[in-house]
Amino acid sequence: MAHVELSLSEVFMPAAGTSTEHEFDNFGQWSCTVSRADEPCLLIDADTRVVAVSASGCELLCLGAPEDVIGLPLLDGGLRLLDFTANRGELTEPDKIPPLLALSSGRLARGLLRVQGASADATVDAISTPVLTDGAVAGSLTFFSEV
Repeated sequence: MAHVELSLSEVFMPAAGTSTEHEFDNFGQWSCTVSRADEPCLLIDADTRVVAVSASGCELLCLGAPEDVIGLPLLDGGLRLLDFTANRGELTEPDKIPPLLALSSGRLARGLLRVQGASADATVDAISTPVLTDGAVAGSLTFFSEV
């Protein structure tokens, strides 16, 4: 039989008004989590700029190193998405790209993406959720899984 232990401890939160307060808001916490995650994931802001990406996410999406894409717009940062037609044209429609759809709709979004790689293309399942700050959509968080 499996055994699970759970340990709870206090979470450090700086006092209001300190210079590091913005680092501990909802968006800042997700940024730290994504950058250290083992799972392929990505966090973009409301302007579609990459805020954080895991190393495994960079590998799966053929992006190079995380520091190479941080601050760049999602589709201009090296991510090349292809449609599923025989012509394999570049996919740029935001309503078919889950991280962008989650931003615009403010709701969960899921879909398959074909990522153009150097030697072969990969198909990934993307599940995106909007990330809120003060009740407004500040970005989106996406988890990927190779299909």
